[in-house]
Amino acid sequence: MAYPLFGDEAKDALKPLVALESALISHGLPYPKNLETAQAMEEIVREGGATPVTIGIIGGRPKVGLSRGEVERLGRGSGVRKVSLRDLPAAVARGWDGGTTVSATLYLAHKAGIRVLATGGIGGVHRGKGWDLSADLLALAQTPLVVICSGAKAILDLPATLEWLETSGVPIIGYGTGEFPAFYSRSSGLPLEQRVDTPQEVAEMARARDELGLSTAILVTVPLPEEDEVPSTLVEEALAKALEMAAESVRGAALTPFLLARMNELTRGATLRANIALLKNNARVAAGVAQALITA
Repeated sequence: MAYPLFGDEAKDALKPLVALESALISHGLPYPKNLETAQAMEEIVREGGATPVTIGIIGGRPKVGLSRGEVERLGRGSGVRKVSLRDLPAAVARGWDGGTTVSATLYLAHKAGIRVLATGGIGGVHRGKGWDLSADLLALAQTPLVVICSGAKAILDLPATLEWLETSGVPIIGYGTGEFPAFYSRSSGLPLEQRVDTPQEVAEMARARDELGLSTAILVTVPLPEEDEVPSTLVEEALAKALEMAAESVRGAALTPFLLARMNELTRGATLRANIALLKNNARVAAGVAQALITA
């Protein structure tokens, strides 16, 4: 059996295509906001003139272009796994249902010939002592897509994440900004060397990368809309409390969903609203970039 398998919309559509990851459905957002947001992102991509391709694992089959029923299966089903790149062989061999992270989605999207991926925030270098690095970073260093995001998740060490990406040769571009966005907040205080203001500029950089034979992703970082921003002081206060709550018992893949859920509670829903807003905004930008890539 060939992998990945194409859903009807992805299989029949002509480019432009926008890949969407599904870990946000299975683990990133609470029900029913997860399904509402996934459907809204797909519709925003269509309104932007592109075809949405939500990627996930259904019964051990990597699926490029989930149906609405399959999205609901990941968002409502029990036993759905969070599938990173390292987990793909086990997911296929053992017949899992799984929401794919950025790293797994990047791999499957590239294998399917898709050039643009939209997500919320990438994984990165975790805070604290020790060497804890998201597989997203390695995938970004090895997979030549254009990735639209709002920086790295705010629970991470943003300066260390930015430094890792720069050292690994991943171009980091601010979309309408000269700073690395801080996910829930528009500004991190970390300057970026490259700024673009239009999808066409992103497409030109992608074309230049391809002509040079480079194999890294281009990371396009988009600040969330100003009206949805959460003050950075509130984010840091909530994160400190959430980390304290997690310190004794939460480890590994469970940590990020735990922290995001606790921060939502501590900010009375502000971080969840910001997360949904930036996901929708990134889908809109991604549709424009996918369109521009056709003519670049």
